[in-house]
Amino acid sequence: MPLLPIISPSNPRIKQLRALSRRKERDATGLCVAEGIFHVGEALAAAAANRAAVEALFYAPDRLISDFGRGLVRQASATGIPTFETAADVLATVAEKDNPQGILAVVRPRRYALADLTSAAQPWLAAVVAPQDPGNVGAILRTLDAVGASGLLLLDGGVDAYHPGAVRASMGTVFRLPVVATDFAAFIAWARAGGYRVYGTSARGQTAYRATEYTMPLVLLLGSEREGLSVEQAAQCDALIRLPMHGRASSLNLAVAAGVMLYAIHDDLAARGLLPLPPL
Repeated sequence: MPLLPIISPSNPRIKQLRALSRRKERDATGLCVAEGIFHVGEALAAAAANRAAVEALFYAPDRLISDFGRGLVRQASATGIPTFETAADVLATVAEKDNPQGILAVVRPRRYALADLTSAAQPWLAAVVAPQDPGNVGAILRTLDAVGASGLLLLDGGVDAYHPGAVRASMGTVFRLPVVATDFAAFIAWARAGGYRVYGTSARGQTAYRATEYTMPLVLLLGSEREGLSVEQAAQCDALIRLPMHGRASSLNLAVAAGVMLYAIHDDLAARGLLPLPPL
C-alpha cells in the first residue's frame, strides 16, 4: 500500500531532517542531508559504488519538475530506498537553499579513520587545521576532486565535512573522497609512519609555491582561516611554501589559496611524469 504524502511539518521524519542541521545530531546518527537534484544524484552514485548509503529520499512533486529529478526518485525506489512524497511547503521548512528544487536525501557517508588511508591508495591529500567556514571545507573537497587528489584531513576540530553548507559547496564530492577528522599530533605520527612529506603553507615560507618540487606521497597542510599555522605546527612540516602577495592584500581566502596550491602541485607532478596530463 503506498505511503500517504507527508503534509505536516511536525511529522517525525521531517523533524529528523531538521535535526540533522545540528552537528550533534549528525555525529550521533552518522547521517547528513544532501539537498538538490545534483547532490542527490551524487549521493545515489556514491551509494552504487559502496561509498555511502542513502537511507531515505524526500521529494515534492510540485517542485520536482525535471525529468532527471523524477528519474532519481524512480531510481531510489527501484533500489529499495524509502521514498516519501512531501508537500512543497513542508519540504521548504527543511531546505537550506532559497528556491529549493524539491528533493532531499538522508545519506550515511562512509566514515574513515587515519588507519584506513595508505600512501599507496591515497598518495596525495590536503589537511586543514580547525576550519570554521563550511563553504571552505566543501570548496576544498571539490578542488581536491578536480585535481585528482585523494582526500581531506580535518585537524583539531572546527566545522565537520557534513555540515549542510559543506555538503552543498562540495557538489557531492564529500560522498566520494575520504574525509578524516583527527588531531594534529595523530596526523603527524600517521604521516611520518606512512612516509608522507608534509608541505605547510605559511607567509613565513622560504619557497614560493611554484618554485617547489613536490614529492609523493604528500599532504598539503593549511592553517586555520584566522591564525594560519602555529609556530609549533610549522615546525613539523618538511617544507614551508608561500603564495607571493603582490598587492595590498595580506592573504587569500582559505579555499582560494588551497585551489591555487593544489593546481600548482598537480602541474609540477604532471610535468615530471608523476601524474597524467589533464585533458584539454
